Amino acid sequence: RLGYHSRAAIESELAWLEALRRDAGGRTPAVLPALDGSRVVTVPDPGAEPRNCVMFEFLPGVEPPEESLVEGFEPLGALTARMHEHALAWRRPPGFTRFHWDYDAALGAEARWGRWQDGVGIDREARELLSRLDATLRERLTRYGRGPARYGLIHADLRTANLLVDGAGGDGEAGVIDFDDCGFGWFMYDLAAAVSFIEHHPRVPEMIDSWLRGYRSVRELPREDEAEIWTFIMLRRLLLVAWIGTHTGVEFARGLGAGYTAGTCELAERYLNGILG
Repeated sequence: RLGYHSRAAIESELAWLEALRRDAGGRTPAVLPALDGSRVVTVPDPGAEPRNCVMFEFLPGVEPPEESLVEGFEPLGALTARMHEHALAWRRPPGFTRFHWDYDAALGAEARWGRWQDGVGIDREARELLSRLDATLRERLTRYGRGPARYGLIHADLRTANLLVDGAGGDGEAGVIDFDDCGFGWFMYDLAAAVSFIEHHPRVPEMIDSWLRGYRSVRELPREDEAEIWTFIMLRRLLLVAWIGTHTGVEFARGLGAGYTAGTCELAERYLNGILG
C-alpha cells in the first residue's frame, strides 16, 4: 500500500514476525529474501512513487469456519495472550518503529483511516449520536490510561480473515498473517478487532466469554480491563465507519455502506445507555 509505511516500519514488522516464530513458536509466514539478501525490495513504478515489496512463503491453512466462531474464540484468546506476552518481553531491535493506535490515531487529530464524520450515511441525527459516542470513548480511554500492562505492541487486525487453521478438521494451530496494521495500542483492542464487522452478531457476548477464557489460560487479565471491552469494540466500530467512508472504491466497503453506519448508531445507543458490557 503506497504511503502507509516507511521502509523502516516494514522492516520492523518483519522483525516481529520473525521473533514470534523464533521465540514464541508462532505460525507466521517466513520472508523469502531477494538474491542480495534484502527482505524488502523497492520497485520503481512509472508515474507513481516507488513501491516497497516483500515476498512471503505460502502458509497453509484455511480461515476458521463461521459455524465454529464461538468455540474458535477460545484458542484465539490464548494465541493473542501469547503474542502480548512476547511483545512485553521482547527486546526490540534498534530503529524499530511502528505507528500507534491510540485515540488520536484512530479518531482524533491523526485519524489514520479518515474522519468518521465523513462516513457513508452520516446525517444530522447520526452525527449527533456518534459525536456523543466519540466524546465518551475519549474520556473513558483517557481514564483507562496507557500503562505498560495495558498498552504495547499488538497485531491490531486479529480477525478470522487473518487466521489460517491448518489441518483437515480445522482444529490445528492457527497461523497469523497480515501484520500490516501492527503497532502500539491497547491489548484489548486486539479483541475488538477480532469482532470487526460482526459487532452486532447476537453471539458476540459468547465470543467474548470464549476469548477471555482462552486469554486467561495464558495471561492474567484484571477485571478493570474486562470492563472496557465494549469501549474498545465501539472504538474499532467507529474507526471502521471512517474506513468505509474513505474506501468506497473497495467492493467490500461499498457493500457495507450506510447500513454499517446505521448499525453503529444502534450499538452506540446501547453502549451509551449502559446496556452493552
